[in-house]
Amino acid sequence: MGGKCPHRRVKKRRYGHKSFRLAKFLIKGDDAVYDELKKPEIVLPKDEDLPGMGQYYCLHCDRYFANVTVRDEHFKTKRHKKRLKVMAGPAPHTQLDADLAAGMGMPDNGPKLMSM
Repeated sequence: MGGKCPHRRVKKRRYGHKSFRLAKFLIKGDDAVYDELKKPEIVLPKDEDLPGMGQYYCLHCDRYFANVTVRDEHFKTKRHKKRLKVMAGPAPHTQLDADLAAGMGMPDNGPKLMSM
């Protein structure tokens, strides 16, 4: 007679709240990744603290992988493909764009008039 009520099932979330928020702030922003994509190819130095000695890296998603197989599987995922679309689109907004939109940029008073 004991046990849980079958109607009180709760869909389990894949990640806990804290781990989701932590992962959200550990990745680089779109503007930082966009700037790195414009740079020429970089050679990754070996780092023992990173997975796979830091040699298997996805620049678009800012993630390190343990080996080539895992990285190649990541390239097929939906999350990576969405990130590619975001990076292929228009350039992200800059602080200058925000200032101009707020009216804090250089004033445009038109051409100077000749005084007599």
